[in-house]
Amino acid sequence: MNDGEVFHEKQRLELCAIHALNNVLQERVFTKETADDICKRLAPQCVVNPHRSVLGTGNYDVNVIMAALQSRDLAAVWWDKRRTVQSLCMSKVQGFILNVPSRVSLGIVSLPLRRRHWLAVRQVNGQYYNLDSKLKGPACIGGEAELRAFLSEQLSQEVAEMLLVVRRDVEEDGSWLNPDSPNN
Repeated sequence: MNDGEVFHEKQRLELCAIHALNNVLQERVFTKETADDICKRLAPQCVVNPHRSVLGTGNYDVNVIMAALQSRDLAAVWWDKRRTVQSLCMSKVQGFILNVPSRVSLGIVSLPLRRRHWLAVRQVNGQYYNLDSKLKGPACIGGEAELRAFLSEQLSQEVAEMLLVVRRDVEEDGSWLNPDSPNN
């Protein structure tokens, strides 16, 4: 990756979890094959694996994302939406993976259905980017204040969820949360 260049994988099949992982890591680390291997490890005795689509097109669940991050000595911290994003210690968070509602489309036709979609947000060269694989390219969010506004807006959707991507020691000591936050 060159200076100033932001890594961004675009959507293919139902592989948004893989794209979100690679986008938050800023390199192509995970593939459909590595995600399928994780699924097999998570449910070795299952004929129909509960952690992915039965059609084999992806649609991986949060357990696959968490196991993938653990394989890189990282952790996923599930964000409690009752907290304000102001309580985040941004310097301790390597990135964010959000699960948000998303429209379903067939080609250029948008259907009245909504599915769940994984997307990544990360800081690169001092700016935060929305690295949603459904976008044509990375979308610059801006600095920390703009990021907090973006995350608040995303989390205001009733079914939206957020994972913080942090080093394992940060997960263990809880330093991803500002110690002076009123709602710790």
